[in-house]
Amino acid sequence: MYDLFNPAPENLDNIPSVNEGMDFSAIKGLIYIPNFITRLEEKNLIESVNSESWLNDLKRRVQHYGYKYDYRSRSINYSMYLGKLPQWAMPFTKKILHKNLIAEDPDQLIVNEYLPGQGIAGHVDCQPCFDETIFSLSLGSTCLMDFINVKTKEVKSILLEPRSLLIMSDEARYGWSHGIAARKSDEYRGKSYCRGTRISLTFRKVIFA
Repeated sequence: MYDLFNPAPENLDNIPSVNEGMDFSAIKGLIYIPNFITRLEEKNLIESVNSESWLNDLKRRVQHYGYKYDYRSRSINYSMYLGKLPQWAMPFTKKILHKNLIAEDPDQLIVNEYLPGQGIAGHVDCQPCFDETIFSLSLGSTCLMDFINVKTKEVKSILLEPRSLLIMSDEARYGWSHGIAARKSDEYRGKSYCRGTRISLTFRKVIFA
């Protein structure tokens, strides 16, 4: 909350990241970019997402674009094609492509809504289904994501901030699982962060055997 005694920063779109100074080099292929979009872009994205229909077949609400992913069989095929990605997503995929963060446009998008107290079990995204690089845009609220090395079980955590972009390739994609604990607040670097409603947009490139 900002007031006369606690003024807002001059540029709210570029406030310092809570991850400033953190070294993520231990997870090869993990890239974290704070403030990847502006607050206005975030607001417009949330409105666009909420204007679409949600599915309720999981414990959280989801939307599928491009191809629908089968969570139970952990598979994807041509019959699951839903159409092109929505127009409101295209400026962000183009921005990521323009910055040379990916080699080609993604063709699959999953939108997840996380209410306070909701999470997702640690997992490695389906290897036969998706290409090497996966990127996820966070909207609305912070949440702590845990990365667990699949061999050593070493745990490293990062607080995902609203408007941040997370990119996973190489070892981050295949050698570490990632998940979100089901709780209403997170402790990170000596501070407590209450969760609000968070929406994640996870983009991937489908591959077929």
